[in-house]
Amino acid sequence: MANSRSALKRVRQTKARTVRNRNLKSRLKDARKVALTAVEAGDKAAAATAYNAFASIADKAAKGGALHKNTASRLKSRVAAKVTSIS
Repeated sequence: MANSRSALKRVRQTKARTVRNRNLKSRLKDARKVALTAVEAGDKAAAATAYNAFASIADKAAKGGALHKNTASRLKSRVAAKVTSIS
């Protein structure tokens, strides 16, 4: 267990960041599923709207440090390719 005050503070900060990152990643996964479901349904307009929401969440997750920027870019690229494939 942490003994110094600074170590205790780091524990508190890590817990807060973990909760924040877990929430962001969960939102990202949900948004991705919505976009891919719309693609499978063949609904072009819904897929485009869902992709925009997914891309926004991915960018925010990368900006906040929950994801690496290349990871967010790769995820966005893969979903975008599927969205464009239904046109």
